[in-house]
Amino acid sequence: MQLQRTFFQADPVTCAEGLIGCELVWGETAGRIVETEAYAEHGDQASHTFMRRGAREFIEQHLPGTLYVYLNYGMHWLLNFLCKGGSSNGFVLVRALEPTAGLELMAKRRQTSVRGNFCSGPGKLTQALSIRREAHGKDFFQIKGASLRPREKAIQVEIDQRVGITKSVHLDWRFLAFGSSYVSVPKALKPEKGKTRLRAD
Repeated sequence: MQLQRTFFQADPVTCAEGLIGCELVWGETAGRIVETEAYAEHGDQASHTFMRRGAREFIEQHLPGTLYVYLNYGMHWLLNFLCKGGSSNGFVLVRALEPTAGLELMAKRRQTSVRGNFCSGPGKLTQALSIRREAHGKDFFQIKGASLRPREKAIQVEIDQRVGITKSVHLDWRFLAFGSSYVSVPKALKPEKGKTRLRAD
């Protein structure tokens, strides 16, 4: 069983939360998604669409589920899924995975034997899975060897502020698998923001 394009025909916040616990398969490697962030086309100053016309055109020209891959600070490729057709459009950034397959290959690519350091960050996971510039603009559902498997059981999802941004910081649009040691940055202990949800679907 795999997620279909209709999954991404929803707003980015819904998709970002819904991806937690799903397994991303990419060739010989795979990992369970434990951290994501949502970015909206409108009303979100941290989104590429706020300043970049090209990002807005990308949304207009591509199908939901298309990969939006860009180079961050000239160093790391970041993997995003296009969400389109719901109450709002935007992107979901995949921030961290719990490795589930292809561990030896990940270790070689990442040059580390520490499993917890294979995919515990958006730049790390693209290196571990060998996702690069060539994936940008590709329809995920047409990529040979790529798939998204739905979560197998209910999972508790934590909600937090996005990492490393200075704009639209009031938006709690980072989602994490509760208690996971594979996330990039643990949830800050803020009693007033102690939000969790149990996701079963």
